[in-house]
Amino acid sequence: MKRFSFVTSVLVCGVILAGILVSQSLNSIAAAADDQSILQADHEFVQAAGKRDTATLGKVLDADFTWTDADGKTRTRAEVLDLLPTPALGSETGAQVKQQTHSQVGAVMSSRDKTHVLRLWVHRPAGWRLLVYHEVVLGRQILAPAGPGVNDCQNPCKTVPFKPKNESEQAIIASWQALETGVTDHDAAAWSPHIADEFVMLGSSNDHPLTKADRIATLNLQKQTGHGSAPAPLVSAHMFDFGDAVVMTCHHQPYTGKPVHVTRLWIKRNGQWVMSISYQTAVQAAPAKAG
Repeated sequence: MKRFSFVTSVLVCGVILAGILVSQSLNSIAAAADDQSILQADHEFVQAAGKRDTATLGKVLDADFTWTDADGKTRTRAEVLDLLPTPALGSETGAQVKQQTHSQVGAVMSSRDKTHVLRLWVHRPAGWRLLVYHEVVLGRQILAPAGPGVNDCQNPCKTVPFKPKNESEQAIIASWQALETGVTDHDAAAWSPHIADEFVMLGSSNDHPLTKADRIATLNLQKQTGHGSAPAPLVSAHMFDFGDAVVMTCHHQPYTGKPVHVTRLWIKRNGQWVMSISYQTAVQAAPAKAG
């Protein structure tokens, strides 16, 4: 009887393990298929934009689509189809392409020299649609002081002019406020848990893309020097929810300098919302705020 029970247990464990391996294999296959589908859709978008083929573009642009150019001007879907902007990377010949896929959201990051483009694709019932096109030219904007000599953060650390629509958005705001409090306090240990390991940040005032390690090094240096690092207050924000990924587009007004348009991608990992991408472009046509 004991032998029979042992054999039965082994067989049950084997079946369970096989089921897990099959599930993991199917998930990997599905993820690879999504990656390929996103890259194919992205290639078609780039070709259509280069040919100024608005008929094709109209089929792939999401209803909530926005195009932010390297000067920080943001256009709606209707405005883009009415007067198509010139893509900063043109046909993207020779551009480097990186990709992140998170279930219903795919990020394609294309770059050449100092010019970078983020395209966020989202999965709709009709297929993959382009939600965000965002350009950044590194070093275009002269870096302004992060704060007027103070290390106090009310907005966004304690309050924001945004009302979450659901629990996911509420959790993201809480995570964002915690990481920005870490920035204000020069506390890398408080900032780090809210940031994905693959995190990348690009901004008009940066001379190179910043990784998670780069930001930690900056926070540690600011802690030593006592340099004020209060983040730019939030003016407005929109969130687009897609299960375990949320796209966040924002408008910020730094303490000094021009306003900034920001696109962030949040992903839910191990029950925690973390930021994986941040593209920030100064709005050149707007007046600069004096310090």
